[in-house]
Amino acid sequence: QVQLVESGGGLGQPGGSLRLSCAASGSILSIGDMGWYRQAPGRQRELVASVTSAGTTRYADAVKGRLTISRDNAKNTVILQMNSLKPESTTLYYCDADVTAYRDVEDIFHFHAALYWGHGAQVAVSS
Repeated sequence: QVQLVESGGGLGQPGGSLRLSCAASGSILSIGDMGWYRQAPGRQRELVASVTSAGTTRYADAVKGRLTISRDNAKNTVILQMNSLKPESTTLYYCDADVTAYRDVEDIFHFHAALYWGHGAQVAVSS
C-alpha cells in the first residue's frame, strides 16, 4: 500500500515564504512524475507544478518565478518552495505521484502502477 503524506504549509505573510513537503511511502518500486496541485472551494483542482523523475519541471503560468518544485528520489519526496506569497495563494495544496508499487504474494511479485494523492495541506496567506 502506498501513502503520500504532505507536511508544511500553514500561515504565511504576503511576500513571505512557505515550504510544502510530500513523502511517499509503502511498497514502492519506482515513482514517475510528482506534482503539486491546488484546489479552491468550488473550483477544479489545478496544476501548480510538476517534476519528472529526471528532474524536468513544469509550472503553471501564475506561479512561475515564485514557486520552485524539487524532489529527492532517494527519499521519495517532492518539495514545493513558495516564495513571494500572495493572498490568492490561500487554498488547499495536494501532492500527487505516479507510483509503481509491488506486492509479494507467495514469493511472486506483482506490480501495479497508479496515481496517488495526498490528503492536502492548507496554505493561508494573510497579514
